Amino acid sequence: MAKNKTTETESSVIDFINAVEDITKRNDAFELVKIMHQQTGFEAKMWGPSIIGFGSYHYKYESGREGDAPLVAFSPRKAAISLYCYMGSENREELLSKLGKHKSAKGCVYVKKLADIDVETLKKMITLSVENLNKLYPPQ
Repeated sequence: MAKNKTTETESSVIDFINAVEDITKRNDAFELVKIMHQQTGFEAKMWGPSIIGFGSYHYKYESGREGDAPLVAFSPRKAAISLYCYMGSENREELLSKLGKHKSAKGCVYVKKLADIDVETLKKMITLSVENLNKLYPPQ
């Protein structure tokens, strides 16, 4: 079975953010660290080379694949900031409709900058992600 590429590392979150070229994305990344820390109570950790995650959970699928992942995370990528929040199907569309300017995929929400979105809705998404994942994969 393949080893997970995205695992928690000891790399510096601050050094990673300081290397983000776009000043707006860099400032937004520091703000997201504050917001996600405040909402989750967890410290920011690097996951792989480019994801900043908060907390973690251990998953195991029926296929036998298992691993660890952050409860909530983001990555300040060149095209957009990727937000990793597990909202569940019942709340997803309602929250996304209130979020503001974004694009979304199955497990990710993309925003150009924090000024484009409603931060209070983002906070709800973060809290919901932690709650949902802790229900699905209770802490050991």
